[in-house]
Amino acid sequence: MANALVSIQIIPKLKDGGDTYPLVDEAIRIIAESGVKYEVHPLETTMEGDLSLLMQVIEKMNQKMIEQGSISVISQVKIVYRPEGITMNSLTKKYR
Repeated sequence: MANALVSIQIIPKLKDGGDTYPLVDEAIRIIAESGVKYEVHPLETTMEGDLSLLMQVIEKMNQKMIEQGSISVISQVKIVYRPEGITMNSLTKKYR
């Protein structure tokens, strides 16, 4: 069972100030390929899983941004950690 929810907003910076949406798409692809449950929202993406695995995914995202030409990356991260388990649905089901 998942013990963490992690929301991330990744903000790559390009030297020429160009469009960063393709890099954000690449970051979301890394999440999708990781196999963790996730939801994309307008300003951030939320992942559900083991905290250490989710942090590894974030590290890969940041590394990929640099590989794709970003000169720096800001990652705004929110974490909810519950060793006994937590899901996105458990926090949002009353709103659906």
